[in-house]
Amino acid sequence: MINMSADILVNQLQSLRKFYNSGNTRSYAFRKKQLQKLRSAILQHEKELHDALYTDLKKSPEESWVTETGFLISEINSALKNLRQWMQTGKVKTNLVNLPSSSYVMKEPMGVVLIIGPWNYPLQLLFTPLVGAIAAGNCVVLKSSEFAPATSGAMKKIIEENFSGEYILFTEGDGAQVVPAMMNHFRFDHVFYTGSTTVGKIIYKMAAEQLVPVTLELGGKSPCVVESDANIKVAARRIAMTKFSNAGQMCVAPDYVLVHKTVKEKFITALKETLINFFSEDPSADYSYCKIINEKQFNRLISYLDNGTIVHGGGHDLSKLFIEPTIIENILPDAPVMKDEIFGPILPVIPFENFEEAKTVINQNPNPLAFYVYTASSKKEKQWLEQIPAGGSCVNNSSWHLTNHYLPFGGRGNSGIGEYHGKNSFETFSHRKAVMKTPTWFDPNIRYPPFKGKLWLFKKVVR
Repeated sequence: MINMSADILVNQLQSLRKFYNSGNTRSYAFRKKQLQKLRSAILQHEKELHDALYTDLKKSPEESWVTETGFLISEINSALKNLRQWMQTGKVKTNLVNLPSSSYVMKEPMGVVLIIGPWNYPLQLLFTPLVGAIAAGNCVVLKSSEFAPATSGAMKKIIEENFSGEYILFTEGDGAQVVPAMMNHFRFDHVFYTGSTTVGKIIYKMAAEQLVPVTLELGGKSPCVVESDANIKVAARRIAMTKFSNAGQMCVAPDYVLVHKTVKEKFITALKETLINFFSEDPSADYSYCKIINEKQFNRLISYLDNGTIVHGGGHDLSKLFIEPTIIENILPDAPVMKDEIFGPILPVIPFENFEEAKTVINQNPNPLAFYVYTASSKKEKQWLEQIPAGGSCVNNSSWHLTNHYLPFGGRGNSGIGEYHGKNSFETFSHRKAVMKTPTWFDPNIRYPPFKGKLWLFKKVVR
């Protein structure tokens, strides 16, 4: 038996199914209007959202705009600009055996979908897939992270002020309780989850029980290679920018750096100078430096500090949930910091001598969400990109590929299933229905029994 609150929740989910079945969400006009409402609401509540993000993660308004609100507005603008084109039925060729039929692909909504967001980018990673779900014509259940309560409250207000609960339902609470209460008693048509691989497996298992398709945006240890011919100053700046953004709590942050041994010391020196330039001599008081989300994550991260030699940083303060941008070296291959996704402001720097040596380190955690390589050599670039499977990659950059909504974003293997951003979000929440239309004026007997003696003819047309 499920408790009364779960009963109420299931009744709410049934109301979404009823609304979806009414067909109200399917028209271009409806979808466009909802996207416009979402955009207006985000802009209207921009300060409230930024204040909430500061409360939860100490994000500055500038960082919040680039990685959360502005990112989201860009996604909405792209959807509004291209929605009519995305919705169009696409004609495809018809093979010889089916002529003179015509063939096309229709894009139809999945139905009632569930989107589960994480705490590290609580607005962007919940509402960006929402954009795709709205554009594709679905009804949506949103589950925000309980670990970013201020942002969750602001998002709940936006949704409930602007959208009917039978169209978009916003849910809060303990995910370990709320999500099973929904998934075990209601069949969603698609589940989109962003978070850890451990929880992703649980979501996947529950979805599999009902053959529900999933998108899993997980994490992993995203490696970063700095070759001997790299522009060291630029590499240090670009790696530090994304590794220590949001205090390292980013799924596509460089998890560790493999630097060619001939430039290791030069790279570490450049990285130290960069961190001071970015976050001052006292990052705890710096305007642009974020905090760790909670005490549990703080304690987990602090445990990594003795896994190697600290060459920069290492300072921390539990009362402020502050951990200084930290560089460590001399790490043993089996150290916990090299097994777990770090997800914080601690960067291991590991020297390598040749390609195979570095590849061996990477293969200890295969199929990362992202892979980065810094090199001036097209030959080395090609070798790295071809030899290291990953969800996505950057050459002479880190993490910024996810901001290009023309690129698909997603993982592979342990780092995820499926992709989204831009048109890919629309396609994730759509079903491509194959349709073939056959005229009745042409109806040759070859298609019908008896078939004896027709093999030679079948071999001519079925090929």
